[in-house]
Amino acid sequence: MKFTYFRLSHALLWMCCCLPWYSAQAKVVAETDSGFIVVQQQTVAAPPELVWYSLTNNIDTWWPKDHSWWQGTMRLEPRAGRCFCEQADKKSAEHMRVSYVEPPFLLRMTGGLGPLQGLGLNGALEWQIDEVEKGSRLTLTYRVHGFHPEGFARLASAVDKVQADQLARLADFASQHEY
Repeated sequence: MKFTYFRLSHALLWMCCCLPWYSAQAKVVAETDSGFIVVQQQTVAAPPELVWYSLTNNIDTWWPKDHSWWQGTMRLEPRAGRCFCEQADKKSAEHMRVSYVEPPFLLRMTGGLGPLQGLGLNGALEWQIDEVEKGSRLTLTYRVHGFHPEGFARLASAVDKVQADQLARLADFASQHEY
């Protein structure tokens, strides 16, 4: 058992670090009995600073309300230990916790988005912003792990679609706005 887990975890690490061409398309890049990895990538006609500002200061504007608990106000505080949270009247939810901030290039948060939270699943969501010739390349990577008795195939596919929508909304917002 230890040997199999060791091999699987190293295979996932190798895929994430050594095969960057996987991120050229939106897809589930890995799926095992203990989790999955989704990578989405899109070019944005805006400089990294504007994409960063849109991500961290305007999340309530572009984040889809149907991907929230109560269509409340979304807030992201881009400092380690702070919150990506939702507030609606007296109700509140911590969607993720900010764990790494390197403006304007990398934001990492940990936790389980949406139903993943209630399933006891955890993950690391990264927003990587790289400068390219005509703007920025925005890469979203979500590594989810835990135990799910039904397996991860259907769940990974659903998360992939949701994350693709969120990435597209951020890219559209950033390319149409100035700060």
